[in-house]
Amino acid sequence: MPGFRRSADTRDLVHEMGLAVEIHRIARDAAEAHGGGRLESVIVVVGDLAAVEPDLLEFAWSAAVHGGLDEGARLIVEWRPARQLCARCGDVPERAEGSWLRLCPQCQAPLAVTGGDELEVRRVSFSSETSPSEGIV
Repeated sequence: MPGFRRSADTRDLVHEMGLAVEIHRIARDAAEAHGGGRLESVIVVVGDLAAVEPDLLEFAWSAAVHGGLDEGARLIVEWRPARQLCARCGDVPERAEGSWLRLCPQCQAPLAVTGGDELEVRRVSFSSETSPSEGIV
């Protein structure tokens, strides 16, 4: 459409919406594999480097489950930070959130990044007609 531009927020929400729909599918499959029922909560682990905004993912989750069997189910995001490490000095805590250093501020050696790349469904809780259940995916 000529002249139409989406905002960055819209692009981000579209990304998180796709993730929320896939998380819902994974959680539903897990619940169905254990007899079915309504989802109560889903715990996902999201790393600093996973290119996911937790607030947008939670908003998208609400939209993904709206009007269905799982409406009201909670999405719980467990955040995992990435760390920068210097081979000589160890952990580099001086990094401002959202920024990355190429060189150690103490010795100027190149830095390595560890962790923070997680994106996984960790736990699915659901209730069947008889009793609440919990499954680890």
